[in-house]
Amino acid sequence: MRQILFAGGIALAVAILLTPVLIKTFSKQGFGQEIRVEGPASHQSKRGTPTMGGVAILAGLWAGYWGSHLIGIGYDADGPSASALLVLGLTTVLGLVGFLDDFIKIRKQRNLGLNKTAKLVGQLVAAVLFGILALQFKGPNGLTPASQQLSYVRDIATVSLGPIVFIVWCYFLVTAWSNAVNLTDGLDGLAAGSMTLVLGAYTVITFWQYRQACSTNPGPGCYDVRDPLDLALICASAAGACIGFLWWNAAPAKIFMGDTGSLALGGLIAGLSIVTRTELIMVVIAALFVAEAASVVIQVAVFRSSRRRVFRMAPFHHHFELAGWAETTVIIRFWLLAAIASAVGLALFYSEYLAAVGG
Repeated sequence: MRQILFAGGIALAVAILLTPVLIKTFSKQGFGQEIRVEGPASHQSKRGTPTMGGVAILAGLWAGYWGSHLIGIGYDADGPSASALLVLGLTTVLGLVGFLDDFIKIRKQRNLGLNKTAKLVGQLVAAVLFGILALQFKGPNGLTPASQQLSYVRDIATVSLGPIVFIVWCYFLVTAWSNAVNLTDGLDGLAAGSMTLVLGAYTVITFWQYRQACSTNPGPGCYDVRDPLDLALICASAAGACIGFLWWNAAPAKIFMGDTGSLALGGLIAGLSIVTRTELIMVVIAALFVAEAASVVIQVAVFRSSRRRVFRMAPFHHHFELAGWAETTVIIRFWLLAAIASAVGLALFYSEYLAAVGG
């Protein structure tokens, strides 16, 4: 538990101290955000706000994870694990894809960076490498970081995907979650605050999986997860980094995370869902991101078929802005929805454990 606190504290400190340095540096370099012309008129005043703040989140994540291992020598965790390093690697590669996207936007002074094909190729390479490697590296308990089974709160024994379908499934999850977080990142602090709640829930889940691991505490309801405690350090580090960044990203934002942050964080929760065997319950815990992505899909599908719009603008946080809600009102209410979704997801996770132990 002390290592988890170390991880979150170090990450928070690094992110909250590094972000103002990035604000100053990026402002001098003219690394300002371009704003969609068709977006809400109130957003035009944000043009030129420094972007690529996701660099601070990634720095906090790396510092929190490795710092907690250095400080926590002699505590519970044995050292860096395959599961955590794979998730960290997936997050970082997608962060690099996002960084390229942001950098092109800045250099060409437009709201479009990498084209769709280039971005999808980057996500494909990251997801395929992650999927292949996640089926390797058997631990002392015989478990690999991921399994070929579909999972809810644990592996569903009757649904085996096979290695090829599993890699395709990884690609779908990585693409879906990274794009969902990217779409949600449209208001000051919305994505960072919502992600903090999701990662807080996953810190609890991974620590509980560690306490009830089949390798150390066999019995009804135990969990077959390769490195749950080390994954808790990743979750705590990422949550701390998001909080530190949110200090500067809250309305009115001094800096945006950009695709550097949103693609990285989307990849992070995709990877976590796979290695913790909680792919389907992540849909509940991160329901706000699902809803944001779904609003875009619905808007496009209905408009193409009927030339009518379901929302004034998608993603649907803009719908409420155009309906007259203040930006801060939308943000706070969406944070509340994210908190409710995280709480419901935790309740479902624990209720499945109770059912498994006969409680």
